[in-house]
Amino acid sequence: MAITDLIEIPPIINDHLTNARQTTMLALLGSPRGFYDQECRDVTNPNLALLIIFEKVGPLKVRGLAPAVASLRVIFEAIAAREPDVYAGLGHAGMLCVRHVRGSSTSISNHSWGTAIDLTLNGVLDRRGDGLVQAGLARIAPIFNEHGWYWGAGFRTEDAMHFECSDDLIRQWHADGQLGTGRAAPLVVLSLGDRGPEVRRLQARLNRLGEKLVEDGEFGRATHAAVMAFQAAEGLAVDGVVGLQTLATLDLA
Repeated sequence: MAITDLIEIPPIINDHLTNARQTTMLALLGSPRGFYDQECRDVTNPNLALLIIFEKVGPLKVRGLAPAVASLRVIFEAIAAREPDVYAGLGHAGMLCVRHVRGSSTSISNHSWGTAIDLTLNGVLDRRGDGLVQAGLARIAPIFNEHGWYWGAGFRTEDAMHFECSDDLIRQWHADGQLGTGRAAPLVVLSLGDRGPEVRRLQARLNRLGEKLVEDGEFGRATHAAVMAFQAAEGLAVDGVVGLQTLATLDLA
């Protein structure tokens, strides 16, 4: 089978990994710039810019957050040793790119911090959203997972070309002092702009209480409004942020 042949998404991916929450990224790295749209723009935050490097890593030249680039170097070494034919075909379609998640007006792409990369195989980009993945990407995804990177095949809209640093990995770099800030790590919460299976579970909880949300894993305006309505009904602080108290009250409800 060629590395660009399309196969079904493997049954076990991203085990125990969560894509980095927007709350985590903004708290620990700051906002990359003051304005976002669907265009790929550069970082204007001077503190974040100090952490951005441009280096050759394995067969690729990449521009991204320094610890993410260092992690990619280790990952590519493992791919070269374990999947040499995939390694020989590796290319990429970008790492640092400050913009919203495609199709969203609230979620900031993790490319914006230089902590995500879109890979090509033999110059071919995996088609987003078709529910199939290139065989070579499926073979190297476990290696990315082993090093704390989340595979985009796990998103509601399959994005198999995309790999990004997980929330735990970002928090570990912060704990190790690699992010250059003295900020405290935020509590694990869900808020406007987040996405992933935890958001989908939140939407399912709210729907069981009478909401009619699309369970798409996207914490958009409708989910934000539903959370605020629940908080108001339960006498909680109405901020639209799902922290420990809101989660505990949802469990009781």
